Amino acid sequence: MKGFIFDLDGTIYLGERKIPGAVEAVRALQERGDRVVFLSNKPIAARRTYVEKLNRIGIPARERDVIHSSLVTACLLKERLQPDEQVLVIGERPIREELRRHGVKLTYCPERARYVLLSWDRDLTYEKLNRAYQAWRHGAELIASNPDRTCPVDGGELPDTAALIGAMEALTGEPIHLVAGKPSPFMAQAALRALDLPARDCWMVGDRLETDIRMAVNVGMRSALVLTGISTRAMAEKSPYRPDCILDSVAQVVDL
Repeated sequence: MKGFIFDLDGTIYLGERKIPGAVEAVRALQERGDRVVFLSNKPIAARRTYVEKLNRIGIPARERDVIHSSLVTACLLKERLQPDEQVLVIGERPIREELRRHGVKLTYCPERARYVLLSWDRDLTYEKLNRAYQAWRHGAELIASNPDRTCPVDGGELPDTAALIGAMEALTGEPIHLVAGKPSPFMAQAALRALDLPARDCWMVGDRLETDIRMAVNVGMRSALVLTGISTRAMAEKSPYRPDCILDSVAQVVDL
């Protein structure tokens, strides 16, 4: 038995367009008895939304089969916060809802924040940026949901959470070390717990060298880079994070 951890955007689909052969490949793995989970850094949708989308394109999935950066962030903060401590969030409704489901208390007041959570926010304003900065000035620790510079979509890419990370690092003069999403060990361990398999028996399949492949290398998983998203074959040849194999698309994963 093998475990397969699939990235979503750029690997299984691009926007609303599924990658040719992705559905058939994932179903083939499921039918032969391999364990499958889906791992996404994208924090602007709820897990149920991913499940609905996977089911809609023909891939059987349950909520427990989907792990995303919002979930891992919520678990991480829940472990670190004291009962009366609060988090100031720069991000969208889905990650706020995930935090609340895990009992994380939120605040809009910079003076009350123990942590400032930076996440993808398509309504980012100067006011929000200033609120995060003022919270840091009052002693709040900065944490990010994911480190992605961009998110692949059908026809191109969109700015992701790294845009906000870069702004805050420029403001504070300090690097943000605590990042919940891939390639963090928090994300890797969440996937391995869901599969209930050792890392050596699992494949990470994704389109990004700096997140998907780096995470696999760091924890001892095998890795397959697909060329349907961000990273290219030329980039892989120069990267310190080398995949075990490079596939034209996820359709070829059944041969691993």
